Amino acid sequence: MIDSIKNEKTVGITGASGSLGKELTKLFRQKGYKVIGFTHSTTDSEINLESPNEWIKWECGKESTLREQLRKIDILILNHGIYNLSRENSNYENSIEINALSKLKFMNLFEDIALSNDSLVKKEIWINTSEAEILPALNPSYEISKSLIGQLVSFKKNLLKEDTKKKLIIKKIILGPFKSELNPIGIMSPKFVSKKIFDLTKSKSYLIIISPNPLSYLLFPIKEFVNFLYCRIIYNYKS
Repeated sequence: MIDSIKNEKTVGITGASGSLGKELTKLFRQKGYKVIGFTHSTTDSEINLESPNEWIKWECGKESTLREQLRKIDILILNHGIYNLSRENSNYENSIEINALSKLKFMNLFEDIALSNDSLVKKEIWINTSEAEILPALNPSYEISKSLIGQLVSFKKNLLKEDTKKKLIIKKIILGPFKSELNPIGIMSPKFVSKKIFDLTKSKSYLIIISPNPLSYLLFPIKEFVNFLYCRIIYNYKS
């Protein structure tokens, strides 16, 4: 979790050129962290007081090439994603690849890095998912991809080996609708969401919910508890 030695922490943020990524970057910079921004964009390279200290260009499917850059990171925030209303098959493929499989590759890679880390300070990975994991978003491809990454994060968390738990902290962040280029009618502001993420992830809780929808605070803990019980059954069955 976030500790008081802020100036020794390096934060990596994927989707750093998006609305929420920019606000997270500004907030962490203000708090004294070094920020490394990961982006697909070819236009974001300016370095200033509100930008990442360092920009890294990357492509989905080539996450393995980022191993050396990820070694420098203490807290990795997986914030990238797409929201496309197209009903074409290619959109389903892109949504699943970017919103789910890419994040899984990052998680696996960062887990490997954490296991080889000699520091007594644990690595942390925070994964932004969405209420669309279990609630309707009027976008089937988005809902499918968010449901997939949500399940993957839950299983990854609950099936961690004991030696990995000593090296890696996983936090799952459930976000309600916030205003961005992808969702101009979002209810919450990116600045509000970024501050809530920063404040709430100081807790020891794995599940962080930021939403105006009261149902989320009821349904997601139940879902996570059911996943936890299911994973206990898997452990007992294997043993």
